[in-house]
Amino acid sequence: MTPRRVLVTGGNRGIGEAIARRLREDGHQVVVTSRSGDPVEGLDVVACEITDSDSVDAAFAEARERLGGDVEVLVANAGVTKDTLLMRMSDEDFSSVVDTNLHGTFRTVRRAATAMVKARFGRVILLSSVVGLYGSPGQANYAASKSGLVGMARSMTRELGARGITANVVAPGFIETDMTAELSDEKRAEYQSAIPAKRYGQAGEVAAAISFLASDDAAYVSGAVIPVDGGLGMGH
Repeated sequence: MTPRRVLVTGGNRGIGEAIARRLREDGHQVVVTSRSGDPVEGLDVVACEITDSDSVDAAFAEARERLGGDVEVLVANAGVTKDTLLMRMSDEDFSSVVDTNLHGTFRTVRRAATAMVKARFGRVILLSSVVGLYGSPGQANYAASKSGLVGMARSMTRELGARGITANVVAPGFIETDMTAELSDEKRAEYQSAIPAKRYGQAGEVAAAISFLASDDAAYVSGAVIPVDGGLGMGH
């Protein structure tokens, strides 16, 4: 595997942290972003608010200094949820989730693409969700933001593919995280019964898919949506 310079947004905890640690194990140089920029043991962290273009620019500039060059692999993982039923969802509930998950990803992708085009190499990996393709009650805002990433990656593939840049989507299902740990036993059992694998996924299993897409072996994979969901989405 060719060592690359990698930036993982929202890489300070949960799935993002697992991705960052796996890519480091693979031999890549990795910088992660978080809103606070607070240190995380064993990881190089820069502060970034992805809803602010100036903050994104500053984070990329700092990452470039720490990595010794421009970002070659971008893993856009940062995201938020504000779940509520459609008729109770406020404009702010909807717009804040879309601005972070979709527009925020756009800001980071746009910033990374400039250097990738010049280098004629790049790997862009967007973290979507089975919800973005499958739907989920109470998550119209989240599902809309995550499904939009598919169109973004496929448009990028057609626009930038000739420059040696790939753009792919990983769509996790129910993964063991702090968030799922807070569910009641009844809810956990209900969700698990719908998964053909009959278990929750592990963050490391998502990280393994990212590892492949960042590797030399994935040079001819672009515009793909790779589910890591135990069969829940069935290709939706």
